[in-house]
Amino acid sequence: MAQKAAVNTPPDNGTSRTVSASAAPPAGPLAIDPVAETARIAEAMRAQLAVLGRRGLVVAMSGGVDSSVCAALAVNALGAARVFGLFLPEAESDPESISLAREVADRFGIRYAIEDIAPILAAAGCYARRDEAIRALVPGYGAGWGCKIVMPGARLDSDRLNVPLLVVQSPAGDAQQLRLPAERYREIIAATNFKQRVRKMLEYHHADRLHYAVIGTPNRLEYDQGFFVKGGDGLADLKPIAHLFKTQVYRIGAHLGVPERVMSRPPTTDTWSLPQSQEEFYFGLPTRELDRFLDAYVRGESPETAAARMGYAPEQVKRVYRDIRSKREATRYLHAGPLLVAPVSLDGAPPSLDD
Repeated sequence: MAQKAAVNTPPDNGTSRTVSASAAPPAGPLAIDPVAETARIAEAMRAQLAVLGRRGLVVAMSGGVDSSVCAALAVNALGAARVFGLFLPEAESDPESISLAREVADRFGIRYAIEDIAPILAAAGCYARRDEAIRALVPGYGAGWGCKIVMPGARLDSDRLNVPLLVVQSPAGDAQQLRLPAERYREIIAATNFKQRVRKMLEYHHADRLHYAVIGTPNRLEYDQGFFVKGGDGLADLKPIAHLFKTQVYRIGAHLGVPERVMSRPPTTDTWSLPQSQEEFYFGLPTRELDRFLDAYVRGESPETAAARMGYAPEQVKRVYRDIRSKREATRYLHAGPLLVAPVSLDGAPPSLDD
């Protein structure tokens, strides 16, 4: 079972705020008014909670900017007394993640609990199943080794297929990189996805006992491009920043006073035993640049116009547009709900209950 720590109630630290130097206001089409947008989100969150019939919000806090901004938005909308944070580390988590999450919780006065999910993952075979798949390629892989999956770089200047690569590192520090066959890739990803799904299970446990709803924390890039696990971090009752590009999330975070250490931390998956950025695992470009490309794509801007405005060659823009379209198509399944044989209506007038 998960190792559970006592619920922590942070001290009231007042209203001090730190604005990150890394959170420069987005310009052009991505510019937003953080005051107005924060107020709009708060109003929407309160209305959504009323529709859901729940009295508060649970948010899993990873120490990253997205979950931190969502936690701050929840406090802004409802007050700290109606927000509950969860820290959900496992055997391969970055130790800094809890430190950062605790700093955010203290800053905004959020009660929280720490649940070590490593025992659940071990019992489900998360680590063993993944390691077995890796040993089919690297027979010596075992205790003390590290691993991650990366995608080929140079996405702007190459039309090559995005074939995943496995990176492993021995206890002596020797690293090797191998092309992953599709079957092994699926086995490794399927085992690793236990991490997101176990976390979500515990989020809903606490939501049920508190009669709260669960916040999902994807930004626009992650939501649009399918960077989430179905039944894992993709599962939630409301997703307050799914319409915001990453640079806009930083803008909201600066406005709300998310700590500088969180704001300056590079986006990371914090899923693999070797350090890994979101860029090398999935997106292939820095999020600030991909924001600009995705914004141009969704506004229907031609590659030629976008290239002239952004300072790229038209062929580079076309490559990114193709990658955006490809990811949307490949991850459509992740957004889909269950399919029914026939429609089942939950509306309509009830029968009379008068005696």
